[in-house]
Amino acid sequence: MTSPVSHHEIRDRFSRAMSAMYQAEVPQYETLLELVAEVNRETLARDPELAARLEAHDEMNRLGVERHGAIRVGTAEELAMLRRLFAVMGMYPVGYYDLSEAGVPVHSTAFRPIDDEALARNPFRVFTSLLRLELIESAELRKRAAGILAKRDIFTPGARELIELSERQGGLTDEQADRFVAEALETFRWHHDATVDLETYEALHAEHRLIADVVCFRGPHINHLTPRTLDIDEVQRRMPTAGMNPKEVIEGPPRRACPILLRQTSFKALEEPTRFAGERQGTHTARFGEIEQRGVALTAEGRALYDRLLAESRRRTNGLPNAEHQRVLAEVFAEFPDTEDELRRQGLAFFEYRLTEAGHEAGPVAETELETLIEQGLVSARPITYEDFLPVSAAGIFQSNLGGGSNDAYAGHANREAFEAALGAEVTDELALYGERERASREAVLEALDV
Repeated sequence: MTSPVSHHEIRDRFSRAMSAMYQAEVPQYETLLELVAEVNRETLARDPELAARLEAHDEMNRLGVERHGAIRVGTAEELAMLRRLFAVMGMYPVGYYDLSEAGVPVHSTAFRPIDDEALARNPFRVFTSLLRLELIESAELRKRAAGILAKRDIFTPGARELIELSERQGGLTDEQADRFVAEALETFRWHHDATVDLETYEALHAEHRLIADVVCFRGPHINHLTPRTLDIDEVQRRMPTAGMNPKEVIEGPPRRACPILLRQTSFKALEEPTRFAGERQGTHTARFGEIEQRGVALTAEGRALYDRLLAESRRRTNGLPNAEHQRVLAEVFAEFPDTEDELRRQGLAFFEYRLTEAGHEAGPVAETELETLIEQGLVSARPITYEDFLPVSAAGIFQSNLGGGSNDAYAGHANREAFEAALGAEVTDELALYGERERASREAVLEALDV
């Protein structure tokens, strides 16, 4: 075989093809992209320091192409084949998310690139959830759902063939890569025809809307494709003027001088005409337009503080409109340090270390403390961007776009072992990835200074 196309290139082609398909299927998505691009341009013009930092840290190029999608599958076989499909694009399962604790009967991972070069090229991610039929209380309904799922194949024969070919020959040629993108895209396409009759759909829908969404269609249609904004509050404020109905509150931490983790919002899901078996007409609500703003990745200590403050804020903000919700959220999170120096010194966030120009010119130094080297201007520390997701926020997005329903009977059933068995692989721990990146940068800096 000729030289294979890189995983990065295939991922980039697929991400762009997915975006074009979703724009054609959901016209409001194109409006959302235009709004995000407009707000990003204005934010960068207003904050030259932010623009310079993004440029210096190779994040400007990825900003315009950055997307994450979300899908939900019904069986272990579907999940395991998706793992193989995403591996063709250099995307691997990172993190385990238990959404049952928020009353949603799924558990999830995020398929994404994991090394610096891949993230800089195109950090495309797909948040992938596996339906947990065992959490459905009705044995008859569980059996009916399992029978429906057993009859479908969400992958085209061409996609299966090209996945196996890539595994066998260690990659794909240019022509094979283009065919792979076209075939793989079919798994994520929307279909107006349900595979079940209206009565079956309504029974599953009554148990939980998400169950009906997973079980009743030919495949796991992409239900949102999320661009990254630099000012999510401004996009939320402008959405109604642009003809979009935003969800009530922004998920995640409050607005901060030093953004942390991930903030998300969306426009509400569309009611789409659907034809059920027996030629019955109805509607289904599944797809929506999400946006996100990313901040620095937090250490285990930082996450523990975040989780504690988030739990406190949720008790105080339940049912509040967005403006009041954000005010109370900011009040609770005042306890969380809001400067990069304090986040770093307290070990709450991950940073990447690099030599400054002065550091490159310096001879061997005796100092081994990074904080002192930073104060001396020999080393710089930049926040490592959070590339992953937050289970409470994901559940909040799901619920606001699927009718807000949750079922407390689903809660408290985390089962990472069962998820990994279905996946056919272990998921990578996201904190370990950030920790290794920070450790490697620290060692490289000290070695360069001949410490």
